[in-house]
Amino acid sequence: MSERNISFTLNGEAVSGSAEPRAHLADFIREELLLTGTHLGCEQGVCGACTVFVDGRPTRSCITLAASCEGADVRTVEGFDDDPLMVRIREAFSAHHALQCGYCTPGMLATAYDIAQRLPEADAARIRRELSGNLCRCTGYAGIVAAIDDVLAGEPPAAALAPMPRTIPAGSSTEDRRGEGASAPVQADGATDDAKGGLETISLEGAPGLNRSIFLGVGADDAWSVLSKPERVVTCIPGATLTSPVEDGGLTGAILVAVGPIKATFQGRGLVSFDAENKAGRLVGRGRDTVSRTGLEGSLGFTIRDEGANGSRLDLEMRYRLAGPLSQFGRPELVAEIADRLLKQVSGAIEREARGERADSAAEAPSSLNGLALLGLAIKSMFRRLFGGS
Repeated sequence: MSERNISFTLNGEAVSGSAEPRAHLADFIREELLLTGTHLGCEQGVCGACTVFVDGRPTRSCITLAASCEGADVRTVEGFDDDPLMVRIREAFSAHHALQCGYCTPGMLATAYDIAQRLPEADAARIRRELSGNLCRCTGYAGIVAAIDDVLAGEPPAAALAPMPRTIPAGSSTEDRRGEGASAPVQADGATDDAKGGLETISLEGAPGLNRSIFLGVGADDAWSVLSKPERVVTCIPGATLTSPVEDGGLTGAILVAVGPIKATFQGRGLVSFDAENKAGRLVGRGRDTVSRTGLEGSLGFTIRDEGANGSRLDLEMRYRLAGPLSQFGRPELVAEIADRLLKQVSGAIEREARGERADSAAEAPSSLNGLALLGLAIKSMFRRLFGGS
């Protein structure tokens, strides 16, 4: 695999080097640029030891391709030597014995810096929540939380009053480097800087796709009576809620996904349109989980038609883009398996809704989408196909 030249700004200085297209940023910084303050732990974006700042945002450098940082502004722990806010954070870590072996410390310092800038009013519970993506095997976190709380209780130094600039160099894309997965900046509540939500600008060209055809045990007219009303459809999807009425095709909502003890709530906006004559519709949307900082955008086109005397056929065409720490679950093969399992649940709920058999839809729908159960079933199914087991 041929190497390519990469140039970006590192700790305020222009740097360049060559790396294979698949090389991640952490290795490039350590091996090519010889800055070893960035530590590598799990190399799967889970432990947080490798956290650095890319264009002002904390980023897992072990799952960020070095090539995707062309033209970016990268800042590692070495770039904070004289930063007034980081000086206070380091002093607080020392005073509260917030480090022992020190392996997680560079990533902890980066996250602490982000918390101090972004959440100056955070209490201990919020600090712990923000630290959930940084693992420490030594301290028990008490000292780390106390250190950050101590920093937040004091007056921020003048040099740290303005947050680090969060910019996107010309010619680059947010999903390549920051995991937002959006063509317009996604805010914490799923809204965007665009008054219309920026949904018209979403381009999913080249994004993974998934086509499915599902038999429903109700006629097309009955199915359409549900599918053409988002407030009815949402009751059929585990963990999904509408947070505002549907107006002029625009809607806001959320979906809660639980993977074991970890929960991700994707909040965002959607734009839906219907073609009643052909019993077809299309939804395009964008959302973000503010805890994991994972961005999701996608589109769903559907058509319903009669299939014999006792049912109908629902044709679905989906495209999606998942970017950020949870993007490891966005591989097409895994998504297809999970989607098939989920669609079985949803199609059954749509049938019952169309027949009027769901008197209490809210009580019937699970409060969250059980991602761990779906993932387990998907992996089991994949292994069964690979090895021919039963």
